[in-house]
Amino acid sequence: MDLQTQTEIEAAAFRTLRDHLAKRTDVQNIDMMNLAGFCRNCLSRWYQEAAGTKGIAISKDNARELFYGMPFNEWKNRYQVEATDEQKASFKATHK
Repeated sequence: MDLQTQTEIEAAAFRTLRDHLAKRTDVQNIDMMNLAGFCRNCLSRWYQEAAGTKGIAISKDNARELFYGMPFNEWKNRYQVEATDEQKASFKATHK
């Protein structure tokens, strides 16, 4: 496989992941962090960092909006719920 094709396939897989997470608003970021060690915010930060390697400056808020499909605060107000004590304890135990 040539590099261009590989890059296109990786980009398509990323978009599929982004779109899947956009539909799964029931899955909280803390759940993702506790199970996988990354969340939507991590993905938006990685997007921002990748743009930076190409000399493209994207703010944290803009990167989040690009990933979430809406301003982050709007997403939080619509879909984010307060983390339970169990979720917080799990996060603290696995992310020292």
